[in-house]
Amino acid sequence: MPLASSQKNHFTLAGVCLASLMFGLEISSVPVILPTLETVLHSDFNDLQWIMNAYTIACTTVLMATGTLADRYGRKRLLVGSLALFGMSSMACGLAGNANTLIAARILQGVSGGAMLICQVAVLSHRFPSGMPRGRAFSTWGIVFGLGLGFGPIIGAAIVALSSWQWVFLAHGPLTVLALVLVVAGVDESRDRQHRRLDLLGIASLSLAVFGIAWYITQGPVLGFTSVPALTSLLIGGLAIAVFVWAECRHEDPMFDFSVFRIRLFSGALFGSAGMNFSFWPCMIFLPLYFQNALGYDALGSGLALLAYTLPTLLFPPLGERLAMRHGPDRVIPLGLFTIGLGFMLMKWGTSGPHASAMTMLPGSLLAGIGLGLTNTPVTNTTTAAVPGDRAGMASGIDLSARMISLSLNIALMGYLFVQGTLAALRNASPPSSAHAALHALAERLTAGSSTADGMGAVTADVARAALAQGFGWVLLYGGVAVWVFAALSLLAFGRRPVTQAVGACS
Repeated sequence: MPLASSQKNHFTLAGVCLASLMFGLEISSVPVILPTLETVLHSDFNDLQWIMNAYTIACTTVLMATGTLADRYGRKRLLVGSLALFGMSSMACGLAGNANTLIAARILQGVSGGAMLICQVAVLSHRFPSGMPRGRAFSTWGIVFGLGLGFGPIIGAAIVALSSWQWVFLAHGPLTVLALVLVVAGVDESRDRQHRRLDLLGIASLSLAVFGIAWYITQGPVLGFTSVPALTSLLIGGLAIAVFVWAECRHEDPMFDFSVFRIRLFSGALFGSAGMNFSFWPCMIFLPLYFQNALGYDALGSGLALLAYTLPTLLFPPLGERLAMRHGPDRVIPLGLFTIGLGFMLMKWGTSGPHASAMTMLPGSLLAGIGLGLTNTPVTNTTTAAVPGDRAGMASGIDLSARMISLSLNIALMGYLFVQGTLAALRNASPPSSAHAALHALAERLTAGSSTADGMGAVTADVARAALAQGFGWVLLYGGVAVWVFAALSLLAFGRRPVTQAVGACS
Protein backbone atom coordinates (compact mmCIF):
# COMPACT_ATOMS: atom_id res chain seq x y z
CA MET A 1 0.00 0.00 0.00
CA PRO A 2 1.57 3.34 -1.08
CA LEU A 3 2.38 5.83 1.66
CA ALA A 4 0.52 9.13 1.88
CA SER A 5 2.48 12.32 1.25
CA SER A 6 2.55 13.23 4.95
CA GLN A 7 3.82 9.75 5.82
CA LYS A 8 6.56 10.05 3.20
CA ASN A 9 7.55 13.36 4.74
CA HIS A 10 7.94 11.70 8.14
CA PHE A 11 9.82 8.69 6.76
CA THR A 12 12.15 10.91 4.70
CA LEU A 13 12.92 13.23 7.61
CA ALA A 14 13.47 10.31 10.00
CA GLY A 15 15.79 8.48 7.59
CA VAL A 16 17.84 11.59 6.78
CA CYS A 17 18.10 12.59 10.45
CA LEU A 18 19.28 9.11 11.42
CA ALA A 19 21.95 9.28 8.71
CA SER A 20 23.08 12.71 9.97
CA LEU A 21 23.22 11.37 13.54
CA MET A 22 25.55 8.56 12.45
CA PHE A 23 27.77 10.98 10.51
CA GLY A 24 28.14 13.26 13.53
CA LEU A 25 28.82 10.37 15.88
CA GLU A 26 31.69 9.13 13.71
CA ILE A 27 33.43 12.49 14.08
CA SER A 28 32.93 13.05 17.81
CA SER A 29 32.70 9.58 19.40
CA VAL A 30 36.03 8.29 18.08
CA PRO A 31 38.36 10.81 19.83
CA VAL A 32 37.42 9.56 23.30
CA ILE A 33 38.44 5.97 22.42
CA LEU A 34 41.82 6.92 20.88
CA PRO A 35 43.79 6.08 24.06
CA THR A 36 42.06 2.68 24.11
CA LEU A 37 42.94 2.12 20.44
CA GLU A 38 46.55 3.04 21.16
CA THR A 39 46.76 0.26 23.74
CA VAL A 40 44.68 -2.42 22.03
CA LEU A 41 45.97 -1.94 18.48
CA HIS A 42 49.54 -1.02 19.55
CA SER A 43 49.27 2.26 17.62
CA ASP A 44 51.60 5.22 17.72
CA PHE A 45 50.62 8.90 17.70
CA ASN A 46 50.71 9.13 13.89
CA ASP A 47 48.35 6.17 13.65
CA LEU A 48 45.88 7.89 15.98
CA GLN A 49 45.98 11.05 13.88
CA TRP A 50 45.32 9.09 10.71
CA ILE A 51 42.46 7.16 12.31
CA MET A 52 40.77 10.56 12.60
CA ASN A 53 42.19 12.19 9.47
CA ALA A 54 41.39 9.26 7.15
CA TYR A 55 37.69 9.91 7.78
CA THR A 56 37.80 13.68 7.29
CA ILE A 57 40.13 13.68 4.26
CA ALA A 58 38.14 10.96 2.50
CA CYS A 59 34.95 12.86 3.27
CA THR A 60 36.43 16.02 1.75
CA THR A 61 37.39 14.28 -1.49
CA VAL A 62 33.81 13.41 -2.39
CA LEU A 63 31.83 16.39 -1.09
CA MET A 64 31.97 18.47 -4.25
CA ALA A 65 31.61 15.52 -6.63
CA THR A 66 28.66 13.91 -4.91
CA GLY A 67 26.26 16.71 -5.77
CA THR A 68 26.95 16.26 -9.48
CA LEU A 69 26.67 12.48 -9.30
CA ALA A 70 23.42 12.70 -7.33
CA ASP A 71 21.94 15.16 -9.82
CA ARG A 72 22.85 12.91 -12.72
CA TYR A 73 22.10 9.41 -11.41
CA GLY A 74 19.47 10.12 -8.76
CA ARG A 75 19.64 11.48 -5.25
CA LYS A 76 17.76 8.61 -3.65
CA ARG A 77 19.90 6.05 -5.44
CA LEU A 78 23.13 7.66 -4.26
CA LEU A 79 21.83 8.11 -0.71
CA VAL A 80 20.88 4.42 -0.52
CA GLY A 81 24.28 3.39 -1.94
CA SER A 82 26.25 5.64 0.42
CA LEU A 83 24.23 4.45 3.42
CA ALA A 84 24.90 0.80 2.54
CA LEU A 85 28.64 1.47 2.11
CA PHE A 86 28.70 3.42 5.40
CA GLY A 87 27.17 0.48 7.24
CA MET A 88 29.56 -2.04 5.71
CA SER A 89 32.65 0.12 6.30
CA SER A 90 31.54 0.72 9.91
CA MET A 91 31.38 -3.04 10.42
CA ALA A 92 34.87 -3.33 8.90
CA CYS A 93 36.13 -0.70 11.39
CA GLY A 94 34.70 -2.68 14.29
CA LEU A 95 36.31 -5.89 13.07
CA ALA A 96 39.74 -4.32 12.38
CA GLY A 97 42.60 -6.12 14.09
CA ASN A 98 45.31 -3.50 13.57
CA ALA A 99 45.71 0.22 12.95
CA ASN A 100 46.34 -0.05 9.20
CA THR A 101 43.13 -2.02 8.65
CA LEU A 102 41.19 0.46 10.75
CA ILE A 103 42.61 3.41 8.79
CA ALA A 104 41.67 1.76 5.48
CA ALA A 105 38.14 1.11 6.74
CA ARG A 106 37.91 4.70 7.99
CA ILE A 107 38.73 5.90 4.47
CA LEU A 108 35.72 3.97 3.13
CA GLN A 109 33.66 5.35 6.00
CA GLY A 110 34.69 8.89 5.09
CA VAL A 111 33.90 8.44 1.39
CA SER A 112 30.44 7.07 2.14
CA GLY A 113 29.86 9.59 4.95
CA GLY A 114 30.68 12.57 2.73
CA ALA A 115 28.40 11.30 -0.04
CA MET A 116 25.69 10.62 2.53
CA LEU A 117 25.96 14.15 3.93
CA ILE A 118 25.52 15.91 0.59
CA CYS A 119 22.64 13.61 -0.40
CA GLN A 120 20.85 14.44 2.85
CA VAL A 121 20.75 18.13 1.91
CA ALA A 122 19.61 17.36 -1.65
CA VAL A 123 16.86 14.95 -0.52
CA LEU A 124 15.50 17.35 2.09
CA SER A 125 15.56 20.23 -0.41
CA HIS A 126 13.52 18.17 -2.89
CA ARG A 127 11.04 16.80 -0.32
CA PHE A 128 10.52 20.15 1.44
CA PRO A 129 10.94 22.76 -1.30
CA SER A 130 9.75 25.89 0.52
CA GLY A 131 7.90 27.53 3.34
CA MET A 132 7.50 26.54 6.97
CA PRO A 133 7.80 22.76 6.35
CA ARG A 134 11.23 23.32 4.81
CA GLY A 135 12.35 25.42 7.77
CA ARG A 136 11.12 22.82 10.27
CA ALA A 137 12.74 19.97 8.33
CA PHE A 138 16.17 21.62 8.13
CA SER A 139 15.93 22.78 11.73
CA THR A 140 15.20 19.22 12.87
CA TRP A 141 18.03 17.88 10.72
CA GLY A 142 20.46 20.41 12.18
CA ILE A 143 19.44 19.62 15.76
CA VAL A 144 19.91 15.87 15.25
CA PHE A 145 23.26 16.46 13.54
CA GLY A 146 24.29 18.58 16.52
CA LEU A 147 23.18 15.87 18.93
CA GLY A 148 25.51 13.42 17.18
CA LEU A 149 28.42 15.84 17.44
CA GLY A 150 27.62 17.04 20.95
CA PHE A 151 26.88 13.73 22.65
CA GLY A 152 29.31 11.61 20.63
CA PRO A 153 32.07 11.75 23.29
CA ILE A 154 29.86 10.54 26.13
CA ILE A 155 28.23 7.90 23.91
CA GLY A 156 31.64 6.59 22.83
CA ALA A 157 32.89 6.57 26.42
CA ALA A 158 29.78 4.78 27.66
CA ILE A 159 30.09 2.11 24.97
CA VAL A 160 33.72 1.47 25.95
CA ALA A 161 32.80 1.35 29.64
CA LEU A 162 29.87 -1.05 29.14
CA SER A 163 31.19 -3.17 26.28
CA SER A 164 34.21 -2.69 24.01
CA TRP A 165 35.60 -0.14 21.57
CA GLN A 166 34.44 -2.22 18.59
CA TRP A 167 30.81 -1.33 19.29
CA VAL A 168 31.53 2.34 18.70
CA PHE A 169 31.64 1.26 15.06
CA LEU A 170 29.52 -1.89 15.03
CA ALA A 171 26.52 -0.02 16.45
CA HIS A 172 26.12 1.65 13.06
CA GLY A 173 25.21 -1.67 11.47
CA PRO A 174 21.63 -1.92 12.81
CA LEU A 175 21.22 1.86 12.64
CA THR A 176 22.12 1.76 8.94
CA VAL A 177 19.55 -0.97 8.27
CA LEU A 178 16.85 1.13 9.94
CA ALA A 179 17.90 4.24 7.99
CA LEU A 180 17.79 2.28 4.71
CA VAL A 181 14.25 1.08 5.44
CA LEU A 182 13.10 4.64 6.13
CA VAL A 183 14.84 6.10 3.06
CA VAL A 184 13.58 3.41 0.67
CA ALA A 185 10.03 3.83 1.95
CA GLY A 186 9.90 7.61 2.14
CA VAL A 187 12.25 9.21 -0.38
CA ASP A 188 11.12 9.83 -3.96
CA GLU A 189 13.76 9.71 -6.68
CA SER A 190 14.83 13.08 -8.13
CA ARG A 191 17.38 14.26 -10.67
CA ASP A 192 18.64 17.46 -12.25
CA ARG A 193 17.73 17.60 -15.92
CA GLN A 194 20.73 19.84 -16.73
CA HIS A 195 23.19 16.90 -16.36
CA ARG A 196 26.21 18.86 -15.19
CA ARG A 197 29.57 17.50 -16.25
CA LEU A 198 31.73 15.84 -13.62
CA ASP A 199 34.82 17.91 -12.80
CA LEU A 200 37.25 14.99 -12.51
CA LEU A 201 40.44 17.07 -12.64
CA GLY A 202 39.16 19.40 -9.93
CA ILE A 203 38.18 16.51 -7.68
CA ALA A 204 41.50 14.71 -8.11
CA SER A 205 43.69 17.81 -7.65
CA LEU A 206 41.82 19.02 -4.55
CA SER A 207 42.04 15.58 -2.94
CA LEU A 208 45.75 15.30 -3.73
CA ALA A 209 46.43 18.78 -2.34
CA VAL A 210 44.77 18.04 1.01
CA PHE A 211 46.41 14.65 1.33
CA GLY A 212 49.89 15.94 0.37
CA ILE A 213 49.85 18.79 2.88
CA ALA A 214 48.36 16.67 5.69
CA TRP A 215 50.95 13.95 5.05
CA TYR A 216 53.75 16.54 5.22
CA ILE A 217 52.52 17.86 8.59
CA THR A 218 52.06 14.42 10.16
CA GLN A 219 55.12 12.67 8.75
CA GLY A 220 57.50 15.65 8.75
CA PRO A 221 58.52 15.23 12.40
CA VAL A 222 59.33 11.55 11.77
CA LEU A 223 61.10 11.85 8.42
CA GLY A 224 62.42 15.39 8.87
CA PHE A 225 60.67 18.40 7.36
CA THR A 226 63.56 18.90 4.93
CA SER A 227 63.83 15.25 3.93
CA VAL A 228 63.23 14.31 0.32
CA PRO A 229 59.96 12.38 0.95
CA ALA A 230 58.52 15.19 3.09
CA LEU A 231 59.47 17.95 0.65
CA THR A 232 58.16 15.86 -2.23
CA SER A 233 54.82 15.55 -0.47
CA LEU A 234 54.71 19.30 0.13
CA LEU A 235 55.64 20.01 -3.49
CA ILE A 236 52.94 17.66 -4.76
CA GLY A 237 50.40 19.36 -2.51
CA GLY A 238 51.42 22.80 -3.75
CA LEU A 239 51.34 21.78 -7.39
CA ALA A 240 47.95 20.14 -6.85
CA ILE A 241 46.59 23.43 -5.51
CA ALA A 242 47.84 25.23 -8.63
CA VAL A 243 46.29 22.58 -10.88
CA PHE A 244 43.02 22.82 -8.96
CA VAL A 245 42.80 26.61 -9.42
CA TRP A 246 43.70 26.27 -13.14
CA ALA A 247 41.13 23.51 -13.64
CA GLU A 248 38.32 25.43 -11.95
CA CYS A 249 39.05 28.54 -13.99
CA ARG A 250 38.86 26.60 -17.25
CA HIS A 251 36.01 24.18 -16.55
CA GLU A 252 32.72 25.27 -18.13
CA ASP A 253 30.78 24.09 -15.08
CA PRO A 254 33.26 24.22 -12.19
CA MET A 255 32.46 22.55 -8.90
CA PHE A 256 34.28 25.42 -7.14
CA ASP A 257 33.30 28.75 -8.73
CA PHE A 258 35.76 31.30 -7.37
CA SER A 259 33.51 34.19 -8.44
CA VAL A 260 31.33 33.66 -5.36
CA PHE A 261 34.21 34.92 -3.22
CA ARG A 262 33.42 38.38 -4.56
CA ILE A 263 30.17 38.28 -2.61
CA ARG A 264 31.16 39.77 0.72
CA LEU A 265 28.54 37.93 2.80
CA PHE A 266 29.68 34.60 1.39
CA SER A 267 33.38 35.33 1.94
CA GLY A 268 32.85 36.55 5.48
CA ALA A 269 30.78 33.51 6.38
CA LEU A 270 33.34 31.18 4.79
CA PHE A 271 36.06 32.62 7.02
CA GLY A 272 33.71 31.73 9.87
CA SER A 273 33.50 28.12 8.62
CA ALA A 274 37.27 27.83 8.45
CA GLY A 275 37.76 29.55 11.81
CA MET A 276 35.61 27.04 13.67
CA ASN A 277 37.61 24.20 12.17
CA PHE A 278 40.95 25.83 12.90
CA SER A 279 40.04 25.77 16.58
CA PHE A 280 36.97 24.18 18.12
CA TRP A 281 36.42 20.91 16.24
CA PRO A 282 40.03 19.71 15.82
CA CYS A 283 40.72 20.47 19.48
CA MET A 284 37.98 18.02 20.42
CA ILE A 285 40.27 15.28 19.10
CA PHE A 286 42.94 16.18 21.66
CA LEU A 287 40.82 17.04 24.69
CA PRO A 288 40.21 13.34 25.52
CA LEU A 289 43.94 12.66 25.18
CA TYR A 290 44.65 15.45 27.67
CA PHE A 291 41.94 14.37 30.10
CA GLN A 292 43.02 10.73 30.09
CA ASN A 293 46.79 11.01 29.69
CA ALA A 294 47.57 14.13 31.73
CA LEU A 295 44.72 14.23 34.25
CA GLY A 296 44.26 10.47 34.61
CA TYR A 297 40.54 10.32 33.81
CA ASP A 298 39.04 7.13 32.45
CA ALA A 299 37.08 7.07 29.17
CA LEU A 300 33.74 7.73 30.85
CA GLY A 301 35.10 10.56 32.98
CA SER A 302 36.69 12.07 29.89
CA GLY A 303 33.39 11.88 28.02
CA LEU A 304 31.55 13.57 30.87
CA ALA A 305 34.17 16.31 31.05
CA LEU A 306 33.74 16.93 27.33
CA LEU A 307 30.04 17.71 27.79
CA ALA A 308 30.98 21.18 29.05
CA TYR A 309 32.67 21.74 25.68
CA THR A 310 29.94 20.27 23.47
CA LEU A 311 26.58 20.92 25.18
CA PRO A 312 26.61 24.70 24.56
CA THR A 313 26.91 23.97 20.83
CA LEU A 314 23.39 22.48 21.05
CA LEU A 315 21.85 25.12 23.32
CA PHE A 316 23.05 28.38 21.75
CA PRO A 317 22.38 28.09 17.98
CA PRO A 318 18.83 29.51 18.37
CA LEU A 319 20.30 32.55 20.11
CA GLY A 320 22.91 32.88 17.37
CA GLU A 321 20.20 32.77 14.71
CA ARG A 322 18.09 35.42 16.48
CA LEU A 323 21.11 37.68 16.96
CA ALA A 324 22.03 37.31 13.28
CA MET A 325 18.50 38.24 12.22
CA ARG A 326 18.52 41.29 14.49
CA HIS A 327 22.09 42.54 14.15
CA GLY A 328 23.30 40.83 10.98
CA PRO A 329 25.68 37.91 10.43
CA ASP A 330 28.50 40.37 9.73
CA ARG A 331 28.53 41.16 13.46
CA VAL A 332 27.49 37.84 14.98
CA ILE A 333 29.97 35.58 13.13
CA PRO A 334 33.12 37.55 14.07
CA LEU A 335 31.76 37.90 17.62
CA GLY A 336 31.21 34.15 17.87
CA LEU A 337 34.73 33.44 16.59
CA PHE A 338 36.20 35.90 19.08
CA THR A 339 34.26 34.15 21.87
CA ILE A 340 35.72 30.78 20.86
CA GLY A 341 39.22 32.27 21.03
CA LEU A 342 38.55 33.76 24.46
CA GLY A 343 37.36 30.35 25.63
CA PHE A 344 40.57 28.76 24.37
CA MET A 345 42.68 31.26 26.28
CA LEU A 346 40.71 30.53 29.46
CA MET A 347 41.16 26.80 28.90
CA LYS A 348 44.90 27.35 28.52
CA TRP A 349 44.93 29.19 31.83
CA GLY A 350 42.93 26.30 33.35
CA THR A 351 45.59 23.78 32.31
CA SER A 352 48.59 25.75 33.53
CA GLY A 353 48.29 25.37 37.30
CA PRO A 354 49.49 22.47 39.45
CA HIS A 355 45.88 21.54 40.30
CA ALA A 356 44.51 21.56 36.76
CA SER A 357 41.30 19.60 36.26
CA ALA A 358 38.12 19.62 34.25
CA MET A 359 36.76 22.17 36.74
CA THR A 360 39.58 24.64 36.15
CA MET A 361 38.91 24.27 32.42
CA LEU A 362 35.13 24.56 32.83
CA PRO A 363 34.76 28.34 32.21
CA GLY A 364 36.85 28.19 29.06
CA SER A 365 35.15 25.05 27.80
CA LEU A 366 31.71 26.58 28.25
CA LEU A 367 32.75 29.84 26.60
CA ALA A 368 34.28 28.10 23.60
CA GLY A 369 31.12 26.01 23.17
CA ILE A 370 28.93 29.10 23.44
CA GLY A 371 31.04 30.81 20.75
CA LEU A 372 30.63 27.81 18.46
CA GLY A 373 26.88 27.77 19.10
CA LEU A 374 26.60 31.46 18.21
CA THR A 375 28.64 31.04 15.02
CA ASN A 376 27.58 27.78 13.40
CA THR A 377 23.98 28.47 12.35
CA PRO A 378 24.60 32.01 11.01
CA VAL A 379 27.53 30.66 8.99
CA THR A 380 25.45 27.89 7.42
CA ASN A 381 22.50 30.15 6.65
CA THR A 382 24.65 32.95 5.25
CA THR A 383 26.77 30.87 2.87
CA THR A 384 23.69 29.48 1.11
CA ALA A 385 21.56 32.64 1.28
CA ALA A 386 24.30 35.00 0.04
CA VAL A 387 24.54 33.46 -3.45
CA PRO A 388 21.94 33.16 -6.23
CA GLY A 389 19.49 30.28 -5.82
CA ASP A 390 20.97 28.23 -8.67
CA ARG A 391 24.34 28.29 -6.89
CA ALA A 392 23.11 27.39 -3.41
CA GLY A 393 24.12 23.76 -3.81
CA MET A 394 27.62 24.70 -4.89
CA ALA A 395 27.86 27.22 -2.04
CA SER A 396 26.89 24.51 0.43
CA GLY A 397 29.53 22.22 -1.07
CA ILE A 398 32.21 24.92 -0.76
CA ASP A 399 31.19 25.57 2.86
CA LEU A 400 31.35 21.87 3.77
CA SER A 401 34.64 21.45 1.90
CA ALA A 402 36.16 24.44 3.74
CA ARG A 403 35.12 22.89 7.02
CA MET A 404 36.44 19.42 6.30
CA ILE A 405 39.71 20.61 4.71
CA SER A 406 40.37 22.91 7.68
CA LEU A 407 39.53 20.09 10.08
CA SER A 408 41.83 17.61 8.35
CA LEU A 409 44.82 19.94 8.19
CA ASN A 410 44.39 21.17 11.75
CA ILE A 411 44.10 17.70 13.23
CA ALA A 412 47.54 17.15 11.73
CA LEU A 413 48.91 20.55 12.79
CA MET A 414 47.56 20.39 16.33
CA GLY A 415 48.96 16.89 16.66
CA TYR A 416 52.38 18.21 15.67
CA LEU A 417 52.14 21.05 18.20
CA PHE A 418 51.00 18.65 20.94
CA VAL A 419 54.09 16.49 20.45
CA GLN A 420 56.49 19.43 20.07
CA GLY A 421 55.19 21.20 23.18
CA THR A 422 55.49 18.00 25.18
CA LEU A 423 59.00 17.43 23.78
CA ALA A 424 60.10 20.96 24.72
CA ALA A 425 59.02 20.42 28.31
CA LEU A 426 60.75 17.03 28.52
CA ARG A 427 63.94 18.54 27.11
CA ASN A 428 63.93 21.31 29.73
CA ALA A 429 63.43 18.78 32.54
CA SER A 430 66.05 16.28 31.31
CA PRO A 431 69.84 16.31 31.57
CA PRO A 432 71.60 18.10 28.70
CA SER A 433 73.10 14.79 27.60
CA SER A 434 69.66 13.25 26.91
CA ALA A 435 69.32 12.05 23.34
CA HIS A 436 66.84 14.03 21.25
CA ALA A 437 65.56 10.93 19.48
CA ALA A 438 64.78 9.21 22.77
CA LEU A 439 62.96 12.23 24.14
CA HIS A 440 60.99 12.63 20.91
CA ALA A 441 59.95 8.99 21.04
CA LEU A 442 58.88 9.45 24.67
CA ALA A 443 56.86 12.58 23.75
CA GLU A 444 55.03 10.62 21.06
CA ARG A 445 54.31 7.75 23.44
CA LEU A 446 53.00 10.10 26.11
CA THR A 447 50.73 12.03 23.75
CA ALA A 448 49.43 8.77 22.32
CA GLY A 449 48.44 7.53 25.76
CA SER A 450 51.24 5.22 26.85
CA SER A 451 51.66 4.81 30.57
CA THR A 452 53.86 7.48 32.06
CA ALA A 453 55.93 4.68 33.56
CA ASP A 454 56.92 3.17 30.22
CA GLY A 455 60.50 3.84 29.24
CA MET A 456 60.79 7.26 30.87
CA GLY A 457 64.25 6.82 32.27
CA ALA A 458 64.98 9.70 34.60
CA VAL A 459 61.72 11.49 33.77
CA THR A 460 59.26 11.27 36.65
CA ALA A 461 55.51 10.81 36.30
CA ASP A 462 54.94 14.38 37.53
CA VAL A 463 57.31 15.73 34.88
CA ALA A 464 55.56 13.67 32.21
CA ARG A 465 52.15 15.03 33.19
CA ALA A 466 53.50 18.59 33.25
CA ALA A 467 55.00 18.03 29.81
CA LEU A 468 51.64 16.85 28.47
CA ALA A 469 49.97 19.92 29.97
CA GLN A 470 52.49 22.17 28.21
CA GLY A 471 51.98 20.36 24.91
CA PHE A 472 48.23 20.73 25.17
CA GLY A 473 48.73 24.36 26.14
CA TRP A 474 50.48 24.90 22.81
CA VAL A 475 47.45 23.40 21.07
CA LEU A 476 45.10 25.73 22.92
CA LEU A 477 47.27 28.78 22.26
CA TYR A 478 47.39 27.97 18.55
CA GLY A 479 43.63 27.42 18.40
CA GLY A 480 42.88 30.66 20.20
CA VAL A 481 45.20 32.80 18.10
CA ALA A 482 44.07 31.12 14.86
CA VAL A 483 40.38 31.69 15.49
CA TRP A 484 41.03 35.32 16.42
CA VAL A 485 42.86 35.76 13.11
CA PHE A 486 39.85 34.32 11.30
CA ALA A 487 37.54 36.59 13.28
CA ALA A 488 39.51 39.56 11.98
CA LEU A 489 39.51 38.20 8.42
CA SER A 490 35.77 37.60 8.62
CA LEU A 491 35.19 41.13 9.86
CA LEU A 492 37.31 42.56 7.05
CA ALA A 493 35.53 40.44 4.43
CA PHE A 494 32.11 41.51 5.64
CA GLY A 495 33.29 45.13 5.63
CA ARG A 496 34.17 45.22 1.95
CA ARG A 497 31.86 46.98 -0.49
CA PRO A 498 29.22 44.48 -1.63
CA VAL A 499 29.25 43.10 -5.15
CA THR A 500 25.70 42.48 -6.33
CA GLN A 501 26.62 40.40 -9.34
CA ALA A 502 29.24 37.69 -9.41
CA VAL A 503 31.63 37.74 -12.32
CA GLY A 504 34.05 35.20 -13.67
CA ALA A 505 36.79 34.62 -11.18
CA CYS A 506 39.45 34.09 -13.80
CA SER A 507 38.48 36.77 -16.28
